[in-house]
Amino acid sequence: MRPRSASDLSAVLYPKHRHDNEMVRQFLSIGNLQGISYADEADLSAAVDHLRAGGRDAKEVVILKEFQGRTLQHCPCTQNALGCGYDVINTAFGCLFDCTYCFLNSYLNTFGIQQILDTERILDQLRGKPGALRGIRRIGTGEFTDSLMFDEITGIAAAIIDATRNSPGMLVEFKTKSANIDHLLSIREKGGTVLSWSLNTERVIERYEGYTAGLAERIDAATRAADAGYYTAFHFDPIIEYEGCEGEYAGVIDLLLSSVRISSILWISMGCFRFSPSFRDHVRVRFPDEQLTCAEMFPSFDGKFRYLKQKRVALYRVLYDRITQHSHRIPVYLCMESADVWDSLFHQEARSGRGHVARFHGMIERIVHTADF
Repeated sequence: MRPRSASDLSAVLYPKHRHDNEMVRQFLSIGNLQGISYADEADLSAAVDHLRAGGRDAKEVVILKEFQGRTLQHCPCTQNALGCGYDVINTAFGCLFDCTYCFLNSYLNTFGIQQILDTERILDQLRGKPGALRGIRRIGTGEFTDSLMFDEITGIAAAIIDATRNSPGMLVEFKTKSANIDHLLSIREKGGTVLSWSLNTERVIERYEGYTAGLAERIDAATRAADAGYYTAFHFDPIIEYEGCEGEYAGVIDLLLSSVRISSILWISMGCFRFSPSFRDHVRVRFPDEQLTCAEMFPSFDGKFRYLKQKRVALYRVLYDRITQHSHRIPVYLCMESADVWDSLFHQEARSGRGHVARFHGMIERIVHTADF
């Protein structure tokens, strides 16, 4: 299955009064893309209804909008979980790719990919957020979208890199399941930019990560990013349990850490598959034959369905032990997990609660300050 890219888009909707905006011009320059201008919300709604009636796939349509909400905020994490101290930048809502497990399947109910048009507003908020004189501040753009899926068109990553390159302690992460980094490799002053990839086993990618880059393509892109001087990071989330998964996840770790320069890696995160009570009904509209939610899972500390704690810890232990076999200097954290799960995995560090997060941040800070890659 070929990865989707900007060339797979079929329509872009944009405010009529912003026809001369650079992002609008870039989208309209894509061959065979239908450009539709709208005057107001009623006009936009009518255009969307027309595209729906014509059978357009929502993932083929980009809606450029001037966003009035907050673009910079703390990561919402999940109730009763141990947060990792992360901020998010809202640059878009929706994704080109088609991952069965994605929470956006139940979270977003709008048509099309909503792309924020006013990049300068995002940059102003970042410029107004001071860098850390001591410690580090982690910010990412991939909470509600894929950060780089058509970034060569929007130009958002390059603009953010330029705006934050002289901000001490500010680490800006662009997370992707693509290999779309060529347009960023020639940037000379990278500051605290982190190019990161969501990784999974080849079996999971093939079954559940539709239209994304393959595992080898992602790792090759990460290798090239590290060689160009970028920090890198990796996310094993969601880890999905199936017969033989332990060996396959260990194999992905081996491939990753034998390919990408370890000194470039700022963090690796892990999180097991989980879903909200309403997720199953929503996801089966698009994926009626999905089997992910048929696994043995139970309501957990935040009301989401998860594997039992013992199984989650066992899966994390497989990956964590394999990582430490390669290197003890890679910071590792858990995404949307309770403090007792952190305790169970990192018990050798004799810490609890926020102490785990402080240790994680301290490891990142040492890497950044030594700049040994």
